Amino acid sequence: MALNKKPVTGMKDILPAEMQIRDYVMNVIKENYRKFGFTPIETPCVETIGNLCSKQGGENEKLIFKIMKRGDKLNLSGAKEEADLVDGGLRYDLTLPLARYYANNGANLPAPFKALQMGNVWRADRPQKGRFRQFMQCDIDILGEPSNLAEIELILATTTTLGKLGFSGFKVRLNERRILKAMASYAGFDEEQLDTVFIILDKMDKIGMEGVAEDLVANGFAKESVDKYMALFEGIENAEDGIAFLGESLGEFLEDEVVSSLSEIKASVSATVDTNFSIVFDPTLVRGMSYYTGTIFEIEMPQFGSSVAGGGRYDKMIGRFTGNDVPACGFSIGFERIITILMDNGFRIPKQAKKVAYLVEKGISTENLCQVIAKAQEERAKGMQVLVVRMNKNKKFQKEQLQKDGYEEFVDFYKEPLKR
Repeated sequence: MALNKKPVTGMKDILPAEMQIRDYVMNVIKENYRKFGFTPIETPCVETIGNLCSKQGGENEKLIFKIMKRGDKLNLSGAKEEADLVDGGLRYDLTLPLARYYANNGANLPAPFKALQMGNVWRADRPQKGRFRQFMQCDIDILGEPSNLAEIELILATTTTLGKLGFSGFKVRLNERRILKAMASYAGFDEEQLDTVFIILDKMDKIGMEGVAEDLVANGFAKESVDKYMALFEGIENAEDGIAFLGESLGEFLEDEVVSSLSEIKASVSATVDTNFSIVFDPTLVRGMSYYTGTIFEIEMPQFGSSVAGGGRYDKMIGRFTGNDVPACGFSIGFERIITILMDNGFRIPKQAKKVAYLVEKGISTENLCQVIAKAQEERAKGMQVLVVRMNKNKKFQKEQLQKDGYEEFVDFYKEPLKR
């Protein structure tokens, strides 16, 4: 029986043209994040199953690729439940591994620690455009910084990097988990009901305020509370400053520090931006990860129709490993979505080294071949990209294929001596 030549569902082979763009984007991201003081790190792709299933990853915990025990530890006949068979899993994001990494190595790291991590993650999700079961994530995180300087730096670093990749006109949406809870509590929703409220609120961009109100009532919430809740959103829409409006309206339900901190983030980013984008307060922004404790943010790009980056503050996660909470905040670029947009728009790498192909006829003498290779080495030393390949019988087709790979100049070397 023939082997299956296609990749596993939800994963893909990456052809040279895309790989060149991916390499370019990764280099731009790393170069720009380093300018903001972020340090590259790496964590294993496999984590213990207990860490991955610690009820911090939201719906992603249902999408883990689990790894069976091995050797003597695997007892199939005596297994009664999944825990008897599984001891690890492929990471579904880079945040949980980073928290474990810091808990294990924090004594040898500077404070605050600014981490840059790029690597593949895996989720057993339903594949669609821009979404795969294996995909690259690109995270920056600041650990040990309790002030909003972390949020400001993360937003500026990410927006600057997107600007370097040629993107503009995007929108940074900003919210606070404590604002979400304060608005819901002010309206009269019970603490145990908040997850349901936020799940419905998260549909606001699709079903509008009327739809959210109807959905809340349909789920058994009191109409009086729903009306009070929706009145807050209407007030924000009509207010000149939505954050200040909530600070006045919510009173004791919302600490002054939350209002002033979020306002300062928005003002600081707006005042120092060098890329064309907008930053807006969005009280409907929820973000599904249960580990967020404070500020949350996303970047929307009109070319894609959804968010291409997101993150927030997660001050309690490291404490789950060490018993001592450490302030933490991070931002993740949707690398695969960025690549999809660039590929769809026919992106060409700027200032790319000239690509030349030397086509060498079969049967050329060793002496002449050595001269060809020496010439190629000279050109490479000057910064040119030179490919040395044997000449095919169908030279025209060969050159057409190389042109698709970006080669713009061809030099043919035949059996006769190389002309100097």
